[in-house]
Amino acid sequence: MAAIELKKFLMQKKIKKPAKVPVHHAPPPNQVRIIGGQWKRSVLPVLQALGLRPTPDRVRETVFNWINHLRDGDWANAQVLDLFAGSGALGFEAASRGAASVTMVDTHTPVIRQLEENKTKLRADNVQLLRGDALLTAQGLAARGQRFDLIFLDPPYQQDFLAKVLPLCANLLKEGGIVYAESGLAMVFDENSEQGKPDWMAPWEVIRADKAGTVYYHLLTYNKVAATA
Repeated sequence: MAAIELKKFLMQKKIKKPAKVPVHHAPPPNQVRIIGGQWKRSVLPVLQALGLRPTPDRVRETVFNWINHLRDGDWANAQVLDLFAGSGALGFEAASRGAASVTMVDTHTPVIRQLEENKTKLRADNVQLLRGDALLTAQGLAARGQRFDLIFLDPPYQQDFLAKVLPLCANLLKEGGIVYAESGLAMVFDENSEQGKPDWMAPWEVIRADKAGTVYYHLLTYNKVAATA
């Protein structure tokens, strides 16, 4: 009798469930989110390619706040060039805010295909895509007399691209235009130091700058007087 009662007791007793083992799901595909404008909150897939590094949302929000302030929020006539388009985060953001035209350049065919798909998804008629080397494309655009109000430069780090492309931007920028540049190093130099400002930065003035993690980001304007001095 005692054995039967003990069995009933054990059956009725709640047995503690073992703790759940956490399941590690595969990370979601790389993607970027448009922050403002007509396509606000739109999510765009990004090709998972070596070296492709979309500008973080927080950085883009800060940068476009800077640019909005400098342009008084007027994007209607803005001609924009994104020379190292990559994810397209910067170019599509400018297009979303009403830029008249955005020209995106990238050298990799798979990246251009992904940008084409995103352009189609957004019906971004104000976006033009060019496949080609950034430096050669910049030279070609300048030779054809094309000029831009805003140029985005987010090249691969540690490859000295900014030192090569910034001099070319001088011939691509409209009067009063702005260059946005990302770098793995600060582009604010102490002119009183022994090294001072490098020659390629001499005619450029940093008007805004900040850092997020290992990313330094800047807005630059071109000083013709310094360039001819």
